Amino acid sequence: MEDIIKRLHPLERQVLPLLKKTTNFKDIVKESKLEEISVLRALQWLANKKILEIKESEKEIITLDKNGEIAVKEGLPERKLLELIEKEISLDELKNKSKFDDNEFNVSLGILKKKAAVEINNKIVSLTAHGKKLKKKEFLEESFLKKLPIEFSKLKEEDKFSFEELKKRKQLVKIDIVKERVIELSELGRELVKKDLELDLIEEITKEVILKESWKKKEFREYDLTSISARIYPGKRHFVNQAIDYIKKIWLEMGFKEMEGSYVQTGFWNFDALFTAQDHPGRDLHDTLYVKNLLGKLPKDERIVNKVKSVHETGGNTGSKGWQYTWNPKEALKLLLRSHTTALSAKYIANSKELPAKFFSVSKVFRNDTLDWSHLFEFHQVEGIVIDENANFKHLLGYLKQYYKRLGYDEVKFRPAYFPYTEMSVEPIAYDKEHKEWIELGGAGIFRPEVVKPLLGKDIPVLAWGQGLERGILKYYGIKDVRELYNNDLKKLREIKMWLR
Repeated sequence: MEDIIKRLHPLERQVLPLLKKTTNFKDIVKESKLEEISVLRALQWLANKKILEIKESEKEIITLDKNGEIAVKEGLPERKLLELIEKEISLDELKNKSKFDDNEFNVSLGILKKKAAVEINNKIVSLTAHGKKLKKKEFLEESFLKKLPIEFSKLKEEDKFSFEELKKRKQLVKIDIVKERVIELSELGRELVKKDLELDLIEEITKEVILKESWKKKEFREYDLTSISARIYPGKRHFVNQAIDYIKKIWLEMGFKEMEGSYVQTGFWNFDALFTAQDHPGRDLHDTLYVKNLLGKLPKDERIVNKVKSVHETGGNTGSKGWQYTWNPKEALKLLLRSHTTALSAKYIANSKELPAKFFSVSKVFRNDTLDWSHLFEFHQVEGIVIDENANFKHLLGYLKQYYKRLGYDEVKFRPAYFPYTEMSVEPIAYDKEHKEWIELGGAGIFRPEVVKPLLGKDIPVLAWGQGLERGILKYYGIKDVRELYNNDLKKLREIKMWLR
């Protein structure tokens, strides 16, 4: 027993005697005059020493919400409306006197009708006999509001009715989940609370202890090395950024150089240079986010602009017929949040001096998409291009297979696809075991001559791909919904595993 007393921390010595009076956590906090976290820490240490047991339970407590607090002070809206009806009154006049908006007036009047307090004939409102009685006594809902807070499990039948009615309405009542801790002493604990726990021990080695040689006259408090200590969470990069760093490393190790560029691009680089027709649905406001009332500039090299214009209108010297319309430079000048990082690829192709060349980027793109478990309107795209006279379609599939293998996807397929700026084109899909379905990860292909010749000046193979990053890393983190990646829940950020591929 004495050995245990010598191991007690000062906080434990302060809290333990209070357990003779109460085992309620809140009462212990109040009596000890310590902070709640200090009391909890002391109790956890005592529990680790088998001196007590902490039992936790959750209770549903019904409390007043914002409008409920107002209703208790000023009355429910239907009560205010009832007080305004002295004799027959028109609906319009009653509404004007109430100063309620349409919704509040209609709801309040509907509740009074439901209570059989009023009658409405030819837009004239009058009190019923029951309504006159209700003027002199509280509604059940009013009585219920005055009882709050109250534990849900202790509601009587009439209270349950009131609660069900009130919770249908906006911000009158709410349910709070309250955690309750009750302490139960063990046999050892019941013996210890009877003992004198005040011992003059040295808690830590300080300069004064050494200089005054206190250690010669006093005993050191014994330390329990098995005791639970507070977990330390070191600073670290956001787990998505960890994945981005890893993905960049993959491409760098395969000999690629990183592309950089602005989030805001002109329609010329985002669409026109990629042989996307100016009436293509993807350029519509429903899919693309435009910058309002601002225009960009066309490239300084007029030869590129003229070649892109010619390709759109007639196909230029690519063997294509183009889109057979008059190319509008105003469409190309529109500024937008880039809908793919392929806009960067177009710029880098146009500026490539030494060939062969391999480039990649891992950066944000923006789409006017509907949010769901697999779609975001702001996400990262993994973009890559290989400009090489000797490149072919097999090389493209090889790069992508190697990339997805490094991401942990064993089952990857390629299905034929169509994109305005590539031919041949494929969509890589990977099997998501969690959702038991194949998920699309992006698009890939070989750039068409209509893209390459105006930008590069000659037609050589350019392998290209644009893959969504977020959907590609869900499996590794064990996350089922892509929206959870950016919830920034502190507990998840602390506990989620590091990216160690």
